[in-house]
Amino acid sequence: MALGAKLADFGGWQMPIEYPGSGVLQEHVAVREAVGVFDVSHLGKGVVRGRGALEFVNDRLTNDLLRIAPGQAQYTLCCEPETGGVVDDLIAYVRSEQEVFLIPNAANSSEVVGRLQADAPAGIEVEDLHRSLAVVAVQGPRSAELLRALGLPVDGDYMSFTSATWRGLAVVVSRTGYTGELGFELLPRWEDAGPLWDALLAQGSAVGARPCGLGARDTLRTEMGYPLHGQDLSLDITPVQARCGWAVGWDKERFWGREALIREKAAGPRRLLSGLESLERAIPRTSMTVSAAGSPAGQVTSGTFSPTRRVGIGLALLDRSVAVGDEVSVDVRGRAAPMRVVRPPFVPSRVREPA
Repeated sequence: MALGAKLADFGGWQMPIEYPGSGVLQEHVAVREAVGVFDVSHLGKGVVRGRGALEFVNDRLTNDLLRIAPGQAQYTLCCEPETGGVVDDLIAYVRSEQEVFLIPNAANSSEVVGRLQADAPAGIEVEDLHRSLAVVAVQGPRSAELLRALGLPVDGDYMSFTSATWRGLAVVVSRTGYTGELGFELLPRWEDAGPLWDALLAQGSAVGARPCGLGARDTLRTEMGYPLHGQDLSLDITPVQARCGWAVGWDKERFWGREALIREKAAGPRRLLSGLESLERAIPRTSMTVSAAGSPAGQVTSGTFSPTRRVGIGLALLDRSVAVGDEVSVDVRGRAAPMRVVRPPFVPSRVREPA
């Protein structure tokens, strides 16, 4: 607010959409070429503690947490047990066999925590930490340079995390993010977020850092083909349909939604999430109808203008008969706009670039 950001409601929180003096385009470019700093403290936080906490979480969420070690994080899904629909997608951080930290989406945080609490056996504690910790994402090719200037560690591998201190204050440094760039997410205590944010922007002026809002966050994640819950994933859109089967531990004996997802995988989903790339000056937007060979074939779930590619791009749930490489049309305000079906990402991923 002090910086004059344009604010809007998002998941029950007043969030910055863009900042004055830059706007979505320049904020997007800052992340792709230098550094963008995002306040995403609206994201949920929860912790599962107790003897057998890791096994308990692993038996509920889709991915296989036993494949990673303490100090590593994993993308996973919380699914509806009966249908396999996605309650939320989240990141799980393994601290030990007795403690797993979770970051769900803001609007779904209480639902994920509540489901785990309701299913927890004696000796397992599930605590909601939504307002205890903040999240500041530092993303871009010069992000490690900025964190080094603040004395924070940056040498961890992609999807790893470590505990550190900044000016004597505790902060978790996680090599994660939602932009497709080399980047980090910092988790200080809620009350320490302001000073850390100010220090990042003050030091960041030397490396071209900009404060960034949800507008750029959306264009960046869409260029990578990263799904957004509520649009590309939902209770009505399963991991199989969203091509997120890589985040499902198919060999595990149990997790919420396992039977439904195995059935759908075996039978083949009736629709699949694919990328769309405009062949002319048109931008696909959420809920627009996609047609193939003159007949409705699906719907756009996410769409935007790609600042990097300078073309309209999107994600769409399409009938299985529609294949990568096919040309389809999207109803853009009554006009049939030609687009090609592609496999995301739309730009190369650089998340594993050396820090």
